[in-house]
Amino acid sequence: MSETELDNVETLADLADLAREATQDDDSVLVFIEQEDAWFAIVRVDGEEDPRIFVSDGAAAARSSYGSVLTDELVDQAGESEFGDLDNLVAELEEEAEAEEQDDDEEGGTHGGVPVGPLGDAHLLTEFGFAADALLSLSGEGAVPGDALEEIAEALGCGEVLEAVR
Repeated sequence: MSETELDNVETLADLADLAREATQDDDSVLVFIEQEDAWFAIVRVDGEEDPRIFVSDGAAAARSSYGSVLTDELVDQAGESEFGDLDNLVAELEEEAEAEEQDDDEEGGTHGGVPVGPLGDAHLLTEFGFAADALLSLSGEGAVPGDALEEIAEALGCGEVLEAVR
């Protein structure tokens, strides 16, 4: 684990390439991202496979430049899997327009089309012994992203390394 500067990361592909450079083999690489105790994200890169992403609060992440790289990708992925035909696409777009009119603070609301709350693959750490429900519980209302990442790192056996790069 090392601290990496994200200034040159403009796309998820850039982030995945940066993560792949951190390993000599095709080992799994976990990228922990935290924004000023507003949200956190974990990106898992396994060799040349597509990255798996979890964001603790999609709407909060969408408001930051590098967070929006992740949330845009997750919203695009959700769209690809949910839209089976043109009728569904039209219905979904109408629902999105209605949802955007709702207040962002409303429970289950959205911010710019990105849901408030956890977003992405909550199962990305299960192979390492960290259950999806545990990850989701660290992402709920009132959770502190820095503390959540610390707890995750401790459970994965890399807490000291995370603390060293902070």
